Amino acid sequence: MSSRLPAQGVPAVSDPVRRPSRRRILRHAMAGAGALLAAGPLSGCASPASASGASALSVWDLFQGGDGMLMDDMIEAVSKGAGGAEGFEIDRTILDWGPSYYTKLAMSAAGGRASDVAAMHLSRLAGYAPGGLVDAFDLDLLAEYGVTEKDFTPAVWARTRHEGTVYAIPLDVHPFIVFYDKKAAERAGLLDAAGELAPMGSPEALLEAGKALAEATGESGILFGHVTDTAQNWRLFAGLYAQTGAAFDLPDGGPPEIDVDAAVRVVTLMTRLFDGKTNPSNLDYNGALAAFSSGRGGMAMLGEWELPTLKKSGMELGAAPFPQVFEKPAVYTDSHSFVLPHQDSPDPARRREAHRYVAQILAQSLTWASAGHIPAYQPVLAEPEYAALDPQSSYADAAEVAVLDPPNWFAGAGSNFQNRMCQPLQSALLGDTTPEKAVRQMVREADTLLRQPNPVA
Repeated sequence: MSSRLPAQGVPAVSDPVRRPSRRRILRHAMAGAGALLAAGPLSGCASPASASGASALSVWDLFQGGDGMLMDDMIEAVSKGAGGAEGFEIDRTILDWGPSYYTKLAMSAAGGRASDVAAMHLSRLAGYAPGGLVDAFDLDLLAEYGVTEKDFTPAVWARTRHEGTVYAIPLDVHPFIVFYDKKAAERAGLLDAAGELAPMGSPEALLEAGKALAEATGESGILFGHVTDTAQNWRLFAGLYAQTGAAFDLPDGGPPEIDVDAAVRVVTLMTRLFDGKTNPSNLDYNGALAAFSSGRGGMAMLGEWELPTLKKSGMELGAAPFPQVFEKPAVYTDSHSFVLPHQDSPDPARRREAHRYVAQILAQSLTWASAGHIPAYQPVLAEPEYAALDPQSSYADAAEVAVLDPPNWFAGAGSNFQNRMCQPLQSALLGDTTPEKAVRQMVREADTLLRQPNPVA
């Protein structure tokens, strides 16, 4: 196995680097434009050609830091033949997470320079599958290696398809959840008989929980960092809005089908919750994380990916799916998934190996769960070792009620859609506008995006 780790802040690329010509980029512009518009300007494209030989399976992903090291462990296990299976030779390329990753992925597929396997947020699939930038999985072939549809929750599996065909296989579910200080929550009377966070069931109950936690800590109740963040406000809004049961549909060409009254209910709750008194309204992401880690708040609304950081705080840490406070259970989430970047003439033997690789990595998901991610592959959740993970097993049910971004070419992780939704929401939380005006601006922003033709349709 070869694994190229990037220098600090610098994407890793495979050698030799051979950038596509301007003529080739233009020839494939229509195929890649949807992903490019959603992602941003091209900053270079790496060649996935293996330096260790043509037999090596080339893999692209965006996992760095702690996640990157865990993926190293998983790849090493399958490379050596975990569970008695045949091993692999893997040529792994790690690229920086963000818009540039999706640009490079699109251009590699459009330019005939694709890796055998790549990681993709499931919420971005709609920007790739319609234009032929990723190829379909062979479900019969996956089944040979022990992976079938029944191994995934319906809520997540439903987003792997485009026009009935499966183009992505989920590795995990990474939801927006709540972390809490168990001692503070106990003093606030928020725990059930098992010592877990008790259900809330209403907006008022969530507001009262914030007040009780503030009294228990002598500082803040619930912490949420959103200032200048391009996704946090959307995560909070989208999960709460889904709990109302209202539709948030963005049909091509518009207009948006958004329940304005339901959206105003949600934004109003957000402004009441983060009133600048019981719970701060003006924290950025790192400020909220630091405040919670140092005991200056009883609960924090964060992604589960912060678990490794929070475990270092020394507090008695608890975690739970985002509380249901409206009519329907729902948790905002996304999913790291595997895709097969488009190849004009894929080698059948390499494609078979790509399917085997995905199946083998899924079987290593218990390692991935140590970072907080919920394994999408359900057999791993049934293992006693997963049940023993604390607090990971406490929020595993979030995968059953997962809600992702709307399935539009311009939406998904790291997209401009999330940024444009966040700006009016931030203004509402900071008191610069009303919930009603914020929602109207969100609808206008969505309508503007919908009136742009889908370049990959």
